[in-house]
Amino acid sequence: MSDDIQIRVEGRAGRITLTRPKALNALTWDMCLKIEAALDAWAKDDAVALLIIDAEGDKAFCAGGDIAVMYETGKAGDFDYGRRFWADEYRMNAKMFNFPKPVVSLMQGFTMGGGVGVGCHGSHRVVCETSQIAMPETGIGLIPDVGGSLLLSRAPGRLGEYLGVTSDRMGPGDAIHAEFADYFIPRDRWPALIDTLCENGDWEAVDRAAETVPDSPLKQAQGQIDRLFSGETLRDILVDLTHHDGDLRDKAMKAIGRNSPLSMACAVEIIHRVRLRDTIEAALEQEYRFTYRAMEHGDFLEGIRATIIDKDRNPTWRHDAPDGPGVADVAQMLLPLGTQALKL
Repeated sequence: MSDDIQIRVEGRAGRITLTRPKALNALTWDMCLKIEAALDAWAKDDAVALLIIDAEGDKAFCAGGDIAVMYETGKAGDFDYGRRFWADEYRMNAKMFNFPKPVVSLMQGFTMGGGVGVGCHGSHRVVCETSQIAMPETGIGLIPDVGGSLLLSRAPGRLGEYLGVTSDRMGPGDAIHAEFADYFIPRDRWPALIDTLCENGDWEAVDRAAETVPDSPLKQAQGQIDRLFSGETLRDILVDLTHHDGDLRDKAMKAIGRNSPLSMACAVEIIHRVRLRDTIEAALEQEYRFTYRAMEHGDFLEGIRATIIDKDRNPTWRHDAPDGPGVADVAQMLLPLGTQALKL
């Protein structure tokens, strides 16, 4: 049995459990490949009625990807390691999104970045009282990826732009309002639910176990978010923010001041492009154009240095201010990759 992930069949359910609680169940390359193999095996296995994805520990379902090796290889000039990791991860994300059977994901604590790609593409996405879901990639010089741009593009109004730019965290009520999750079920009821699902494969047990959705601060702020984040570019959004005041505006500006200007500008553009095409394949294609270039031409390595290597939280971004990246900068990061394009 692997130390980082457990994959097995229990009764009518295919089960995937992330087992790295001390590392907040961060997703490794090997874990991505094992999940993909399980999806391939179970897709046409009549003995498997549904899929259950959960994780050990209380702090996190999955707090993101294990990116330390990406930093080491990237700093050494090896950009292919990260590109191959992302290509394999994105292929797995697409298979998760398109899996032909019900997928029940149980997401306690932190679900961020790569964790969203595992937990938020299923059909029955469950959160509890401790759930905190976010796409914080612009804070490390990346963009919301793993199919996250599709989720952001489908969020009500302009929540997608707000969440992608600010990296704001969503509690259970917010996650359901933003359509990153579907059900609220208290954590202490999960073991009984899992037993029922394994015993009879009846995914409607999730509906029966669901409780009233908690309040959503984002829902209450929806109108203001829609007004402030309706711009076509990051610069447009900044203009709108400059001409308003209030707590939400101040919170947004503080977050924007921390994150990579290039990443935020590209995130807005990707969300808009994906909203027009509305497929997981289109989302992953656009995301890969950016991540393919992120180490060599973006802020990714500097973002990782400041966040997890030196931990000084003081990155030196390629652009000095949020309004620094222009249309040409964004276009350069999102040009088609030709023969290097993502193959799903």
